[in-house]
Amino acid sequence: MYAFTYHRPKSVADAVSLLGQFEDPKLLGGGQTLLPTLKQRLARPSDLIDLGQIPELQGIREEAGGLTVGAFTRHAEVAHSDTVQRVIPALASLAEGIGDRQVRNMGTLGGSICNADPSADYPAAVVALKATVRTDRREIAGDDFFTGMFETALEPGEIITAVHFQKPDKAAYAKFRNPASRYAIVGVFVAVFGSEVRVAVTGAGPSVFRADDMETALSQDFRADALNGASVSAAGLNADIHASADYRAHLVRVMARRAVEACG
Repeated sequence: MYAFTYHRPKSVADAVSLLGQFEDPKLLGGGQTLLPTLKQRLARPSDLIDLGQIPELQGIREEAGGLTVGAFTRHAEVAHSDTVQRVIPALASLAEGIGDRQVRNMGTLGGSICNADPSADYPAAVVALKATVRTDRREIAGDDFFTGMFETALEPGEIITAVHFQKPDKAAYAKFRNPASRYAIVGVFVAVFGSEVRVAVTGAGPSVFRADDMETALSQDFRADALNGASVSAAGLNADIHASADYRAHLVRVMARRAVEACG
């Protein structure tokens, strides 16, 4: 049976304090990964610390030439926000394509990027949109945040408070989704900042990565056809019952072309 103590702090400071008091505490965001893990008895935390009642972790605001999204902001809020749709519509579109309606109304931005699932959508936006991940201790550049499969640069006890996304000149996200879970078998987020083009790929590898060859090609000629000579090596890409590494490598270029075309 379950044997943990449930806590509901009212501030980030209270949550940080609780994390330091117990043997094996876990933070609870939207619970889309943690709760199924608990049900399968794959995790047995001493304490659950629910972040849902902390106002400073919620909300969306236009700031510093971009968007700042609270860590506990749910996917549906991002998808339906008038501010997000106006400032970075590609981010709203990405959020609208996460999971199903139930997942979008429970899952949170902070929980998604903390979990760093290789098939999650948000990591592509964090990297492509030159995001900054803000925690209770510091700021982490999006390019440095994801370090491997289910691994991030977060230190023990560190809590994400918000993510700041820079506003691109244009951007789009395209993914080939698993028909059941809607996870990205391959997802590609393309963002343009002046003469700089960023192409972030999720789902294909153990962690999100940038497609350097595609960025170079698109920086010289921002058209889908410019990607005809660019490719991603299948070496090191994920291979499972859904897609082989070679197929994922092929999908990267297909999704990149679609994202470029969607940029207009």
